[in-house]
Amino acid sequence: MAEADEVDVEIRQQDLRIDVYRSSGPGGQSVNTTDSAVRITHIPTGIVVSCQNEKSQLQNKESALRILRARMLAAAQEEADRIASLERNAQVRSVDRSERIRTYNFPENRLSDHRVNFKANNLDAVLNGELDDVIAALLEADKATKLASGDH
Repeated sequence: MAEADEVDVEIRQQDLRIDVYRSSGPGGQSVNTTDSAVRITHIPTGIVVSCQNEKSQLQNKESALRILRARMLAAAQEEADRIASLERNAQVRSVDRSERIRTYNFPENRLSDHRVNFKANNLDAVLNGELDDVIAALLEADKATKLASGDH
């Protein structure tokens, strides 16, 4: 996990609940006599980090804070990625059949532009570059739209 700098993730002291307890497991003389293990709970996110690797409570607390920062940074990055993915998906849409623009019907040699109600029975010529009729129909429709809206 990437280690976060203090500037990357802001952790307010009032958002933390810090519990200290005795370390568990095999160890030396001080394991069962000092409260050196630390559990930090970030209340707004519910992220819990426990650390009992060091002998010192202060070192365990600093280590737990580093881990908490890294986890919060990872969670923030995942959330940003999720939002970006949702935004991308919102921009890409599947076109409904009723929203079609043009139909190329090869068996009947027909081109239909559904936006301007234009039909041409010379699809092979259009595909060879004879676009004058198609462009004229589009220009005429654009001109009619502009006149209807009053935008000359």
